[in-house]
Amino acid sequence: MTAAVDAPVRFETKIAVLLREDLEPRQRLNVTAFLVSGLGTELPEVIGAPYADADDTPYLPMFRQPVLVFEGAKETLVAAHGRALARALPRSVFTSDLFATGNDRDNRAAVRAVPREELDLVGLAVYGPRNAVDKVIKGARMHP
Repeated sequence: MTAAVDAPVRFETKIAVLLREDLEPRQRLNVTAFLVSGLGTELPEVIGAPYADADDTPYLPMFRQPVLVFEGAKETLVAAHGRALARALPRSVFTSDLFATGNDRDNRAAVRAVPREELDLVGLAVYGPRNAVDKVIKGARMHP
């Protein structure tokens, strides 16, 4: 093998999820899944090639790079949301109101009903250049 093949891949972009630290474990997983689900449809460059096993069983493609998960206080999410907006980075939000809905239509209506400054954020996903995403999630810590 050549050195280029063995060299670690370093992405110029980052996918980050920021969760509010007071979520229950099951909520953390659910919120993370919801937050990242829109990235591939809006940003096809984040999706890699389809998979197949040795028997040629096909599998769906996944993100081409890791998803880094962080946590922080409510204030950290509010600040990160503002920084993501200021940098016009692709983002998704999950608010506490979405725990009470049971479908996509009601989820969108719940977010639509609340002004931006009053959203009770419990999760935020952001994608963009590594340095920009790092600045957005400043103050957050890696999820344990």
